[in-house]
Amino acid sequence: MLRRTRVATGTSHIWVEDPATGARSDLTREDDTAYWTWAAVQVLHATGIRIEELTELSHHSLVQYRLPSTGELVPLLHIAPSKNDLERLLVSSPELADVLAATVHRVRDATGAVPLVVPYDVHEHEFTPAMPVLFQHRLGADPRSISAVTLRRWITAANSMGLTDASGALLDFKPPDFRRIFATEAIMNGMPPHICQLITGHANINTTMGYKAVYPEEAITGHRAYLARRRELRPSTEYRSPTDEEWEEFLGHFEHRKVSLGTCGRAYGTGCIHEHACIRCPLLRPDPAQLPRLIEVRDNLLVRIDETRDHGWLG
Repeated sequence: MLRRTRVATGTSHIWVEDPATGARSDLTREDDTAYWTWAAVQVLHATGIRIEELTELSHHSLVQYRLPSTGELVPLLHIAPSKNDLERLLVSSPELADVLAATVHRVRDATGAVPLVVPYDVHEHEFTPAMPVLFQHRLGADPRSISAVTLRRWITAANSMGLTDASGALLDFKPPDFRRIFATEAIMNGMPPHICQLITGHANINTTMGYKAVYPEEAITGHRAYLARRRELRPSTEYRSPTDEEWEEFLGHFEHRKVSLGTCGRAYGTGCIHEHACIRCPLLRPDPAQLPRLIEVRDNLLVRIDETRDHGWLG
């Protein structure tokens, strides 16, 4: 239970006090922080845009496109050029449209218009022209744009809420994480990677694939599905249980692989193509212990070659 406290005349903020500890809290500021943190997370998750692009969204970013075939109006979100100097148009989902509509309603002034603010570009180190940016709030009597640094701090601070994953580990979200989640969910649900590349604004498709998180369960499931499909295409007789005679014959094949110079590497069910002249066969796997014998065979062959040349036996 909190108790509302008295504040100086002229302020619109609501202050409360904890009777047990005496700690005071500004509910108006906490509500403002909670809303913009929620809105930033929702937009980042639904679009996969960068945090800098989020702060540059304005009332002019909300556009519509009429399909020439059916005349249906499709809501679009215009993303201003940022990292790669490429502008993009994203289709606005119903959930994203609800968040943007609530944001526009929140920032409108008494005249019903979105106030113009002068954002500061931290990369160019200059103030940009006045724009009706969506992510703005009041500091004192004037509306101010919310910087990317502030949004990062609020999103990071939300990790202290105690949110956990399925294993019970604490979640630790940062703005780029929602970009990776968007790419993973899009590709896993059938979006072609090159289309996801255009939506996320990556110059290289390898960057997009790097954002896609592949889990071991996915790899195992995909491999098992591949083996099942391949097994369906093979004759069913190949997967029957062997008889005792077939199993004995199979084991006997490996027992007969031992030869004088090593082991034979021919496949099961195939015969010897060199009439057991193993030294001529590429499937021979020589035993290192037979090296002296191989040297003796080589020396004997060289002597025989010299003998045939001396006698003219060239046949």
